[in-house]
Amino acid sequence: MESAVEELMPRLLPVDNCDLTEDFDPTVPPRTPQEYLKRVQIEAAKCPDVVVAQIDPRKLKKKQTVNISLSGCQPAPEGYSPTMKWQREQVAHFSAIRQSVNKHRNHWKSQHLDSNVAIPRPDDEEGWKKFCLGEKQYLDTNVQEPSDENNGIDYVQIGFPPLLSIVSRMNQATVTSVLEYLTNWLIEKEFTPGLGRWLYALLACLEKPLLPEAHSLIRQLARRCSEVRVLEENKSEEKVSALNLLICLVGRYFDQHDLADEAS
Repeated sequence: MESAVEELMPRLLPVDNCDLTEDFDPTVPPRTPQEYLKRVQIEAAKCPDVVVAQIDPRKLKKKQTVNISLSGCQPAPEGYSPTMKWQREQVAHFSAIRQSVNKHRNHWKSQHLDSNVAIPRPDDEEGWKKFCLGEKQYLDTNVQEPSDENNGIDYVQIGFPPLLSIVSRMNQATVTSVLEYLTNWLIEKEFTPGLGRWLYALLACLEKPLLPEAHSLIRQLARRCSEVRVLEENKSEEKVSALNLLICLVGRYFDQHDLADEAS
């Protein structure tokens, strides 16, 4: 068996049997090159020919399969598609925001956070949904948008806004994870202004060139936005403008041109 193994896996550095003294003890650290090589030979001989990995099946329950859709966005209903001029203006404004965020990231990252701002762990999907959208929306209860005239806002209930002092603390892995969590929420729930603000902020923090996971996520986001837009009955709704904006950024800024709206 040993010769067969050597035929398949020849030694990188062939070593003859080492002539060692009778008091050689393989359990103590080697003192000479010969003792080291002999110890390697002994350890290699103890390795089993076949090794079976011990896998925890609980870790495989999530994300076993990745579904990739090559379909484009739902066409905008008549009168809903933004003009090309509007799309160019939004891309230029978005680009300026990204440059500003990158330029001042260290400043905002160093800003003190209020005591009630408890940023979730990157892998805490439910925690991030509550943090961004608020416990009221997460628990599907009545949600009221915050007002500038309202003092003592409980952001735990209505969701923390994507402040620069918060998003500047998020690395790319966290940005991608939270973008995935909120895209999943949009697939299952309705679109709200608070959700739109967070999606915009996360896109502003997403670095180019895109990683494959981020590439897939933003395409999924744009497709879902187009599906929600089709269901809107009033084209003058602010929600339509917000959905158009997200589709525009994915299609025009992040170069997913097959998902971009045609000029109206």
